[in-house]
Amino acid sequence: MCAPPGQSEGKAVIEEAVIERVLARALRSGGDFAEVFAEDRRSSAARLDDGRVEDMVSGRDRGAGIRVVVGETTGFAHTSDLSERGLTEAAEAAGAAARSAAGGVHEISLRRVDAPAPNGVDVLPESVGKATKVGLLARADEAARQAGSAVRQVSAVYGDSRRRILVANSDGVLASDDQVKTRFAISVVASGDTGMQTGRESIGHTVGFELFDRYRVEDLAAEAAGRALAKLRARPAPSGSVPIVIKRGSGGILFHEACGHGLEADHIAKDVSVFAGKVGEQVASPLVTLIDDGTMGPEWGAYAIDDEGHPAARNVLIDKGVLTDYMWDWLRARKDGRAGTGNGRRETYQHLPMVRMTNTYLANGTEDPDEIIRQTPHGVYVAQLGGGQVNTATGDFVFGMTEAYLIENGELTEPLRDANLIGNGPQALLDIDAVGDDFAMGGPGTCGKQGQGVPVGTGQPTLRVKAMTVGGTAR
Repeated sequence: MCAPPGQSEGKAVIEEAVIERVLARALRSGGDFAEVFAEDRRSSAARLDDGRVEDMVSGRDRGAGIRVVVGETTGFAHTSDLSERGLTEAAEAAGAAARSAAGGVHEISLRRVDAPAPNGVDVLPESVGKATKVGLLARADEAARQAGSAVRQVSAVYGDSRRRILVANSDGVLASDDQVKTRFAISVVASGDTGMQTGRESIGHTVGFELFDRYRVEDLAAEAAGRALAKLRARPAPSGSVPIVIKRGSGGILFHEACGHGLEADHIAKDVSVFAGKVGEQVASPLVTLIDDGTMGPEWGAYAIDDEGHPAARNVLIDKGVLTDYMWDWLRARKDGRAGTGNGRRETYQHLPMVRMTNTYLANGTEDPDEIIRQTPHGVYVAQLGGGQVNTATGDFVFGMTEAYLIENGELTEPLRDANLIGNGPQALLDIDAVGDDFAMGGPGTCGKQGQGVPVGTGQPTLRVKAMTVGGTAR
């Protein structure tokens, strides 16, 4: 077994003595806080479209970002030069950007922060040949086309990355992590009397190439193709307010977007969240416990330390309907004199960290998921959600339903064509009236915020919202 993430192999990204000198230089102009974030990232990806491999790329990106804080002002500079000279120049630039006039000598004594890896890695993807990776795409393409003659187009994507990071700051923190991620996605287009319909399936974990010992790409292809073929016989979705039952693992993205962002401390500080000032209040049904957990290996949003050098954590945000806390990055928590939550994240060394979600999910309930459907006389069963838009200030959202079925007399009947699900996040939390005992995480996701994307996971058991608006076309 390879060294688990968090236990980097080989030479450190930057030597400790160099870091200490660079931090001291960053504080020389009078900074209150300085930080060095170094990153060494390797990645590879392959894409197949309509039977042909269109792209097979690999790359490596190394560099460091240096942050200096003076009062409420932050200076930031980044460089791809990891020599001491390059780092020192970046530190001086960041210090100047923080506009401090004070001087003095600062000595930095670093202490290592150790955090358990969320899981081990058996096979580093970088040790696997390109032909093997491309072979996955070909196998998935063949399996999808065997699903039926109505299949017209197949697209598949393979990707992996290894991200070694080192974080040190003037508070004495020194931490490192080694994050390996592997993913696969397939999209299938089928054609029939109702036009073209698409089905998609994806898998991704914070593991190595052993991912494909756990999941067969042929099974993923069959799922995607089956979804597309089923939608060929779909009827228009109803329009109006109806009960909504959401399949396990498929609706976590709704709560990530509609509620999770509103629980990030930067939105709270700016007073652009409907959850501002509501800690200790009932904000959801008593059936709802909402958790953000960066330690949840091997899920897509897991890591040992965050991008500010602090251990990932399991944070209960809503406990039986009561808002208990927000998610915090280290710098904001430091200013407020409280502990962080391990949610400081950044896309690359070229970006400043900000508070971000990791693996966000609704915890298990106690009800039989089949019974939830049987107790719903009429409504819509959502088996897969697509993309959406959310206003964090109000919680209003619109999401696409990419796979859904009509519920009639407590049974799933006809598939429905793509339609929108319209509602309000806080109201949806209050309107959850049944939660199953079949918890599952969904597929890998990328969360965008202020121009940065980071890997995240979402999940939930089967649940029912007593009323939500479906923007369908049926009359």
